[in-house]
Amino acid sequence: MGVFQQLMTPQTRRTFLATSFAIAGGIVGSHALRENSTGGSANSAQTPPSGSMPERELGQTGIKVLTLGLGGAGQTPLSRQNLEAAAVSIVERALALGIRYFDTAVNYGPSEDYLGKVLPAHRQRIFLASKTDARDRDGAWRDLERLLKRLKTDYLNLWQLHHVSFTQELDTILSKAGAIHALEEAKRQKLVRFGSTTGHHDPAVIAAGLGRYPFDIILVAFNAADKHHPRPFASTVLPVAGARRVGVVAMKVPAYGRLFNSGALAGMHQAMGYTLSLPGVHCCVIAAATVAQLEHNVTVARAFKPLVKSEMAAIEQRTATTWQENIFFRSWT
Repeated sequence: MGVFQQLMTPQTRRTFLATSFAIAGGIVGSHALRENSTGGSANSAQTPPSGSMPERELGQTGIKVLTLGLGGAGQTPLSRQNLEAAAVSIVERALALGIRYFDTAVNYGPSEDYLGKVLPAHRQRIFLASKTDARDRDGAWRDLERLLKRLKTDYLNLWQLHHVSFTQELDTILSKAGAIHALEEAKRQKLVRFGSTTGHHDPAVIAAGLGRYPFDIILVAFNAADKHHPRPFASTVLPVAGARRVGVVAMKVPAYGRLFNSGALAGMHQAMGYTLSLPGVHCCVIAAATVAQLEHNVTVARAFKPLVKSEMAAIEQRTATTWQENIFFRSWT
């Protein structure tokens, strides 16, 4: 945090930030919008077409979200330099198709900048999430200030402590000078509504985090291949999250398309169908490389029906011989 911000009271810092975003993006989210934003609005500028996706309540947040959100990572235009036009086209089409949940991070290349060119005009009706890699309070604050400016908003619906992989990281985050204090301060100042942790390395660390701190939401890797790992995310994390009524958002659903490329699964209907049928998963975020791919994902989400046990078992059997190549994300820390 800069010296100027350090000298400010919480209220003046919030006012300063809000004014800065109003100048940069022509918007200032009011207190009423923050408190009433549910990721959707009956008065939204665009009405989603017929056949909308089903909604699920996100834990005990009181927020209802559609079962599919747009991710800002992966090998897609949203996270790559010099692809602004393609990225903007995907975001605009997502809005037109009724997508309301948008997920990004400070380290997803230009993703926040691209989203900031489209989403401010729709801010009231979307659920906007970003992340920080910082483990300390001051580093997290710097990330928050930067991402709010890039996204041209004065608040986040969800701020996430990104890819928490080891117990030592969790210890640092929850320490006296840890990032958790930036999250708590941001919530008090209404710069952030909900807090989360994310993970795709060790499910035991995510489960332990839920036991040590009352996170509102978690973003975790769930797919049909991970079932075969000796330490699967679903059976480790979902019971803990369910007991604490934590909102659960799934990522790595098609394993960056590798579940299809390897021939393990026949298509997104199996990948998304499996993950959304896991008890306790409320929605998933999936990136899209093209508008056509996004449209296909939305079509699958609209047609989703929970799978029965035999269908889940059949999908798990399909990934039994290829699971190791489809959980590459486990090595990321």
